[in-house]
Amino acid sequence: MVDKNSKTWSGCPVRFGMSQFGDKWSFLIIRDLMFKGRQYYHEFMDAGEGISTNILANRLADLESNGIINKSKDPAKGSRFIYTLTKKGIELMPMMLAMMDWAEKYDNETEVPADFINKLRSEPDKLQQELLKNLPT
Repeated sequence: MVDKNSKTWSGCPVRFGMSQFGDKWSFLIIRDLMFKGRQYYHEFMDAGEGISTNILANRLADLESNGIINKSKDPAKGSRFIYTLTKKGIELMPMMLAMMDWAEKYDNETEVPADFINKLRSEPDKLQQELLKNLPT
């Protein structure tokens, strides 16, 4: 975490953002929580991205310590944990949607479903509200 009082802190909002979630694995975990309904450690492992267990454990701990996700005991099976986005994490949705829109424009291999991207471009507020309603709390 960046210390705003240290001599190395530049006050740059991009630098602050990257200190909170600044690697591909963190963004993929946020994506999985926000758009794919994944909540369990094994679901992140099985997402097909090839993340190693130590990296996943580290990124989940970082995201939790930065207040972007919550970790709680699964009430149905107390030996496992459920991960959910916090308010701070949920507020990343406009940025994540903008990243999807940008990637769909410039990456020929991006796999954004046509109906999703059309709705994002024509009714972004409505799409965001629908997505927010489906997020587990």
